[in-house]
Amino acid sequence: MMVESEALLNPRRVSESQSEYYEVCLPNDANTLGNMLGGRVMHLVDLCGAIAAIRHSRCAVVTASVDQMTFLHPVRIGELVKLKSQVNRVFRTSMEVGVKVWVEHLHTGEQRHTSSAYLTFVALDRAGNRVVLPQIVPETPEEQRRFDEAAERRAYRLASKDKTKNRPND
Repeated sequence: MMVESEALLNPRRVSESQSEYYEVCLPNDANTLGNMLGGRVMHLVDLCGAIAAIRHSRCAVVTASVDQMTFLHPVRIGELVKLKSQVNRVFRTSMEVGVKVWVEHLHTGEQRHTSSAYLTFVALDRAGNRVVLPQIVPETPEEQRRFDEAAERRAYRLASKDKTKNRPND
């Protein structure tokens, strides 16, 4: 298991965490309008995000939060769902992962961006204890932008958490 000093000395590139996942939308994934259920999309987002988090941490991860899940367009029966994820930033024992979802109409090749989300994962050892993570190294301007924005989103999440914690039950 990686100790804190090793984590600091062995940073990993964003590209090492990048993951892709593909699945065809089938009738059992859809509502009565023929669109993939939002919960099914969220499940796929969580799955693809976890793969990126595991690739970075090389250990078990749990989903700590999901924020900014957006649904821009429906996913229709028969379309290929394409998910891409990567670790945007590491915060000691947690990391933010960004996931984008596209669909491709397999007969026409038409593609559209349908959903995006940011998830926070926590890395755990076999005993369920938090693990100190290797830092992430952004190499491109886009990766650096995501890295910087992840810190802003984390600050917002923590501030929101404090407000909720101090609010009496409604």
